[in-house]
Amino acid sequence: MAIVKGERGHEPVFKALDLIDYESALAGYKKVLIKVNFITTMTWDSGATTDPMVVEAIIQRLKKLPVEIYVVESDATMTNADSAFKATGMAEMCKQYDVECLNLRHVKDKVKIKIPNCETLKDITVPRIVTESAIISAAKMKTHMATKVTLGMKNMFGLLPDKFKAKYHAKGISKVVVDINTVLKPHLIVIDGFVAMEGRGPTNGSPVKMDLIIAGKDPVATDATGARVMGLDPHEISHIRTANQKGLGNIDNIEIIGSKLEDVQRIFKRN
Repeated sequence: MAIVKGERGHEPVFKALDLIDYESALAGYKKVLIKVNFITTMTWDSGATTDPMVVEAIIQRLKKLPVEIYVVESDATMTNADSAFKATGMAEMCKQYDVECLNLRHVKDKVKIKIPNCETLKDITVPRIVTESAIISAAKMKTHMATKVTLGMKNMFGLLPDKFKAKYHAKGISKVVVDINTVLKPHLIVIDGFVAMEGRGPTNGSPVKMDLIIAGKDPVATDATGARVMGLDPHEISHIRTANQKGLGNIDNIEIIGSKLEDVQRIFKRN
């Protein structure tokens, strides 16, 4: 687990990735999907969406490896992913690196995945490319009105290609998040905390300048650390606690390198 404090730029992301030996997590894969958080077309400085600067740094590191790179998101009920790619500046940045921005809703080749010991979903249907690729959850550090936080694991919800996702909320969004991560656990998690969001997240909160990058290979440990940075107990966050109980990662006894947790903590407003 790495916590890196630094002004917005490539270097804090490079440092965080290097500290966790990102290459080993991607070994054996020919394709890498960088899953961004584009629940809205608001730009990174709002605290609502993944900063293109963070994704650019990840791409620069990945360009050293023999992999195809895609930046991915799917449409949400209120947001068109293609519009968000453009409005946030992500599409323009990706074009410079010859990296495709892929709206998963429009990928026709899909597969059904059964979820063993599920919380609420017996199976999910996702684009085949999702199952054949290493996944980097390029998440945003935000509070969330339904799940308390939206970090690396919650970000994986956007891999579901359905536009109208209310049906999943009706099943219990925290349970759905655990089910998705049971079969599609991210290989790397990079939490964008350059500008975070507190209050009525994931879209109606207030931006918080944190100048922070959190990165790890264990999604539970990474999210638990992100929650603690935000002044929250991860044991009180349903999807993090349940994921830990199901063996998807560790919620406690986390080795942190880089900055010390207590030096970067801030109590985030909840509403």
